[in-house]
Amino acid sequence: MREKEIEIGLETGLEARPVALLVQIASQFESDIYIESGNKRVNAKSIMGMMSLGLDNGEKVKVTTEGQDEDKAIDDLEKFLKAE
Repeated sequence: MREKEIEIGLETGLEARPVALLVQIASQFESDIYIESGNKRVNAKSIMGMMSLGLDNGEKVKVTTEGQDEDKAIDDLEKFLKAE
């Protein structure tokens, strides 16, 4: 299992289109992937769950991955969230 705190670097934050892209990226992996903000923890492969977080640029989230491809999953999600 890997955990990492990541600051969102997307100009618009996580609104509909970036959430859809994030869910697409997360869904490519077999690992379980969760994103936490405050006291909410949601499955990163769930569009409705991700939309419920309402995350803005500059906010910090904790990303947790667990599974055989957890390292690549957390690296790819970090690149997307930081807009690298």
